[in-house]
Amino acid sequence: MNVLIDTQIILHVLFDKRRLSKKEKDILLNQDNEIFCSSISFFEISLKYSIGKLKLKNVTPEEIPQLMINAGYVIEDVGYDSLSTFHKLPIATHKDPFDRIIIWEAIKKDYFLLTQDKQFEKYSKYGLELL
Repeated sequence: MNVLIDTQIILHVLFDKRRLSKKEKDILLNQDNEIFCSSISFFEISLKYSIGKLKLKNVTPEEIPQLMINAGYVIEDVGYDSLSTFHKLPIATHKDPFDRIIIWEAIKKDYFLLTQDKQFEKYSKYGLELL
């Protein structure tokens, strides 16, 4: 199964695996799953780091993509098609643009989305498949 992980999951994978549930760990470790990270997550991490909203342990934001690749994750670039059609995703009270792009990517690419954010559930009626 193709699984897109949100930014918070990326941070837990790299810095605090204890914050992942058993179910999340099982999904991430299942060899039958291909796990994707969105390039928008790296932009979000870099932006939050630059304004002081995110502290990183002994790494800089530019090191994170390679760390994820080294751990066996696939980087999925946000393409022009996802960005130009993003307007089609209803707001459904969740306004965070990074989360909304990740949601839209999962819907457009028919990926399952792994997140700890309960607000994402509101997008199930628009085709989002959550794990």
